[in-house]
Amino acid sequence: MKSFVKFRIILIFILLLAGFLRFWQLGKVPPSPDWDEAALGYNAYSIMKTGRDEYGKFLPLTLRSFDDYKPALFAYLMIPSIKIFGLNTFAVRFPAALLGTIAVLLVYYLANELFINGLKVKNKFVNSLTRSKTIALAASFLLAISPWHLQFSRVAFETNIGLFFDILVVLLILKSFKKSWLLLLAAFFASLNIYVYQAEKVFTPLLLLAVILIYRREFLKLPKKYLVGSLIIGMVLVFPFVCSIFTTPEIFLRAKGTSIAADQTPFLARTVEKLARDYQTKDKIGLILDNRRVTYFLAFTNGYLSHFNFNWLFITGDEARHHAPGVGLLYLWELPFLLWGIYILIFDKQISKKSKQLIFVWFLLAPVPAAFTTGVPHAVRTIRFLPMIQIFIALGLVSFWQWINKKPMVFKSCCLAVLGMFAVFNFTYYLDQYFVQQNYFNSQDWQYGYRQAVGEIKKIEPRYQKIVVSNKPPLDQSYMFFLFYLKYDPKTYQRLGGTVSGGFAEKHRGFGKYTFRPIDWEKEKKDARILYVGRASDFPSDAKIIQAINFLNGQLAIELVAGG
Repeated sequence: MKSFVKFRIILIFILLLAGFLRFWQLGKVPPSPDWDEAALGYNAYSIMKTGRDEYGKFLPLTLRSFDDYKPALFAYLMIPSIKIFGLNTFAVRFPAALLGTIAVLLVYYLANELFINGLKVKNKFVNSLTRSKTIALAASFLLAISPWHLQFSRVAFETNIGLFFDILVVLLILKSFKKSWLLLLAAFFASLNIYVYQAEKVFTPLLLLAVILIYRREFLKLPKKYLVGSLIIGMVLVFPFVCSIFTTPEIFLRAKGTSIAADQTPFLARTVEKLARDYQTKDKIGLILDNRRVTYFLAFTNGYLSHFNFNWLFITGDEARHHAPGVGLLYLWELPFLLWGIYILIFDKQISKKSKQLIFVWFLLAPVPAAFTTGVPHAVRTIRFLPMIQIFIALGLVSFWQWINKKPMVFKSCCLAVLGMFAVFNFTYYLDQYFVQQNYFNSQDWQYGYRQAVGEIKKIEPRYQKIVVSNKPPLDQSYMFFLFYLKYDPKTYQRLGGTVSGGFAEKHRGFGKYTFRPIDWEKEKKDARILYVGRASDFPSDAKIIQAINFLNGQLAIELVAGG
């Protein structure tokens, strides 16, 4: 009984740690919302105020946004925090941090459910029940401090919400074998998940199919009313999405734009060249192999396997917004335990076959949605590697503890001291890189400077009749940051700007005093009543600079220049 009290105390500590790491300086680190965060936040604000998004669409299931058609559910989840805290960075990131913290708790219950019936160990260290809880605690702790999970629990990226629903759905399904009514909730949240993030439209159905096949006997034992009810819930909730496929085919523009088949001409150029040569040389084997189907298969395979690159996982990561500077997605000290955990899961006969199958299938399915896309390996599209990676590492850690407990005290103490020091150093280094160094080195990648620029502009706005803002990189999508920081009235924007007919570029040329377009200083009217907001390259050295705003590393970000 005392051991279970200890488990609960440890779990509470883990949750407090997870919450602290996710909420501390949430609105300041990373230093600025990127354009997708700003877009989701302003559209949530618009829906909260008017029931319509920036384009005037009533209660949309998909946000047109920057013509990338984001699933809208995350925006709806932001509305309560925006209502409480106002339209700001903290409020926009709050749902991700909250659900990221809860996910740590869900992983504890999921891991415990996977191992509680499959571990019967006669060992002085732990019995079957306590070992499953030990593994579960270790997995939840590892997720609580995971660089990969922390990175996306502290920003408004939809992928973290999708992962939360994945964990919740599988846990509810496993629990439903004892409490059948939970299957209805599983169907509800699984259906909602397709409205969260594009990759979930691929991953969630595949994961559900795998769970059904693995636990088919358990499903057949469930009362039919719950099976039928779950099917009805799924069909009802998915129906609007199916309808949108026919009414708004543009919802797949983002997926098509990042697909390996997005621009076939350069992609297939080498294949066409090889095929032409095969015809000339009458190479029959070449004629069979040198075709676009083989090319796409090889590209998919390469994209899939790239996500198992240890350098990417542990050292470099990919884009600056996807990891802390100088740190990978996983801790280096976790590597040996990850490999050991995989070995244990494969060969340990005391772990149930179905638990093994579910863990490995989830792990192997994780890169599938990203494998169809460009820019791989990609941390956002493959965050579904979690929490299976943590479960592998937890298995390795628990097995290591059992092994080293049998060794002489001197050997044991030395090993634990070395491992402990390295792990603490690795964790401390990560915290410094994320909470201290990231803002300095990566502020430009987070579109830093708009809040400061808007703050200065608001002070002097009455002096100008017109404000021209550059929309060229790195100031592209600048209109959204001004809507966000000005908290511009959504109803006014929908009436005067947001509902103008035409394409994306025409639709966002301006609102109120603000115009968003490229700045060509030689052709601009030199009028003192016009304020220009742009990059250093937009203005000559003798321009009348009112305010210069720097990135946190001291480099120039934005200049406010008088037209006269």
